[in-house]
Amino acid sequence: MFEYFTRPESIVRWMGDYAVLDPWPDGQFTLDINGVPGRGRYLEIDPPRRLLISWGHAGSETLPPGASTVEITLPRMTGRRCVSSTAICLSSKRASTRSAGRTSSGGWSSPAPAATPGRDPWAQTE
Repeated sequence: MFEYFTRPESIVRWMGDYAVLDPWPDGQFTLDINGVPGRGRYLEIDPPRRLLISWGHAGSETLPPGASTVEITLPRMTGRRCVSSTAICLSSKRASTRSAGRTSSGGWSSPAPAATPGRDPWAQTE
C-alpha cells in the first residue's frame, strides 16, 4: 500500500491524472486531480507505514501549498490479517481534523528544492 503514496504510476491508479513524487524529506509531492493542482512536500517518510505530507493547491489564496499537512499511517499486515488500523490525519493553520486519536500540525512556509531522486524507499520490507 505504501507505493500508492510514493510512486507516480501507482497513485494515479486510484486518484489523479498526473503525478511527480520524490518521496524523501523535503521532496516534492505534485498531484493533479481532475484539473486541480495539488502541491506539497514530503515532510517525513517512514517506509512502509507512515508519511507526513504538506498539502495545498497551486494558485490558491485560501489553501496554498504548505497550508495543511496530511499524515498517513498504514496498517501492518501479517499474511491476510491487519494488525493496526489506518489513520489519515489532516490539519491546517485554520482548522484541525482528529482521526484515530492523533493529530498533526504545522507545514512549511516556503518551497525548498526537491531531494535528489534515485534512492529506493521501497527496498525496506517487513
